[in-house]
Amino acid sequence: MIHITLKTISLLQEQEPPLVFIIILLTLVLITAVLVAFVVFRGIFNFFEMARVEYFTKQQFYTHFYLIRKTVTKEERLILKKEFDFYNRLTTSEKKNFEHRLYYYLNSWQFIGNDMDVTKKMKVLIAATAAKITFGFRNYKIESIDKVILYPREYYSTINKQKHKGEFNPAYKALVFSWEDFLKGYKISDDNLNLGVHEFIHALHFTFLKSRRYSTSAAIFLDSFYELTHMLDNNEALKEKLISSGYFREYAFENHFEFISVIAENFVETPSEFRSKFPKIYKKVKEMLNFYFAGY
Repeated sequence: MIHITLKTISLLQEQEPPLVFIIILLTLVLITAVLVAFVVFRGIFNFFEMARVEYFTKQQFYTHFYLIRKTVTKEERLILKKEFDFYNRLTTSEKKNFEHRLYYYLNSWQFIGNDMDVTKKMKVLIAATAAKITFGFRNYKIESIDKVILYPREYYSTINKQKHKGEFNPAYKALVFSWEDFLKGYKISDDNLNLGVHEFIHALHFTFLKSRRYSTSAAIFLDSFYELTHMLDNNEALKEKLISSGYFREYAFENHFEFISVIAENFVETPSEFRSKFPKIYKKVKEMLNFYFAGY
């Protein structure tokens, strides 16, 4: 842009500039100034927001702002109202933001069925799960996913030669689900088993690990998670209390990656019980997901 502007000035110096050239020059200068101002402003904004998150409070300056807000179809909205309770607990404004993000997932991901047809309902429920767990973050696009693969039921994974209900495959940018087990996560809403939430947390975690340096959403998630795991690793009594309570399934204590996904399932499915049993852990998970809405 600067090169073009300088070339235009050089041409104008050689002869009397007609009005059209003056207009072009002024337009180029204005565009350049706006672009420079935008880059500078964005840099300053990101600097201060990151400082706020790291040193003061784990809150973004804003979460939802869309120049052109997308909306879903009447059919998709009806599925949300009938099948996705979280949507019904949002305010009118929050529902519009939720639909914008749902639209993005539905139109950005490829949905592939193996031995089954993928219906509109399947797509909406899967995309709505992603919109739910990312609703507290400004950076919501989960760049580590571009496809969702569905099987009717448990499937054989060629990766580790075992049967699976679901998995996140970063190499193929894919989430894989047994639809039967995905659906159970919503049909039984209080058993702390939600396959969709579990696998999407894995994908979100992977995405944020790559964007921590410049994303305040990633900073909130990862820093809170680190503080949580540090708290448990340095407090054997608390860790033993979590294990012996039976509230979290044993799989949570396999490693930190599984722990984060399992506690997110508990947080989403039984928030009142979680808050009652382990208030400090609950507060930290709420902070980690920036989940200050829908009664959480």
